Amino acid sequence: MAKLGSTDLDVFPLNLGGNVFGWTADEQTSFAVLDTYAEAGGNFIDTADAYSAWVPGNSGGESETVLGNWMAARGNRDHIVIATKVGRWPQRPGLSAANIKAAAEDSLRRLRTDHIDLYYAHSDDPDTPLEETLAAFDELVRAGKVRHIAASNYTADRLAQALAIADRDGLTRYAAIQPHYNLVEREHFEGPLADLVAKEGLATLPYYALAKGFLTGKYRPGSSTVDSPRAEGATAYLNERGLRVLTVLDEIAADHHTTVAAVALAWLRAQPTVVAPIASARSIDQLTDLLPVAELTLTDTEVARLTAAG
Repeated sequence: MAKLGSTDLDVFPLNLGGNVFGWTADEQTSFAVLDTYAEAGGNFIDTADAYSAWVPGNSGGESETVLGNWMAARGNRDHIVIATKVGRWPQRPGLSAANIKAAAEDSLRRLRTDHIDLYYAHSDDPDTPLEETLAAFDELVRAGKVRHIAASNYTADRLAQALAIADRDGLTRYAAIQPHYNLVEREHFEGPLADLVAKEGLATLPYYALAKGFLTGKYRPGSSTVDSPRAEGATAYLNERGLRVLTVLDEIAADHHTTVAAVALAWLRAQPTVVAPIASARSIDQLTDLLPVAELTLTDTEVARLTAAG
């Protein structure tokens, strides 16, 4: 387990992505994946109210509903750290105080719980004053409905403003950031945002940690089509840089007798402030490729080789 920044949360080093639950994994399959994750010691699950509103026939809230049903069936809520988000669901868009309050109640109901461990602003809302958003989050924390708050898809400037306002007004401050970050997509985080996060003592929980599946190693030149809704996005990385990264991943995975996916996630874990990369699995087999990251520590030389390749 790892401490989540300055919070009192101890979390598994793999943050299991819940976006697939109710989408590419039905409830029965989702339960099997969640059971396997928990049996391996996993306790940290990432979801959002918007998951998976983009799927024909879905309206949003499906992932939270599956998670709520699973925790109720297993009686394990006290052992699970749940992160969910507000702001990007078409039915509850933005970060106004009224929307945050209503969305939180919706999420609590679907999750069948009385509190959210980590509640994210899913993305910045330039139309709502940061003061209003932070005051609404603070009210939820004071009411015991939310333990900690976090930000996703914020720029360094806006995050710095939000932290300064929280400190000035005595409001709960963001404890974590969820950026788009992986071995082949580094420009979203490295630089001013990463520097700010380190300076302010925030935890980093990268999404798209495996570059839409590319960093699992299953996408190769000339390979047969992979059955995945993200296949088109993943194959976009099949260029000179991507192949260079795969070569180094293959070599390090062979040296450690582990999976390519675990090495890619371990590189993220080795980065300053990163606590638990987010990766999803729509089957037990996919999850099995990810779980070794919990026991894998790369050498400084291996980290440097991967960094140079990417």
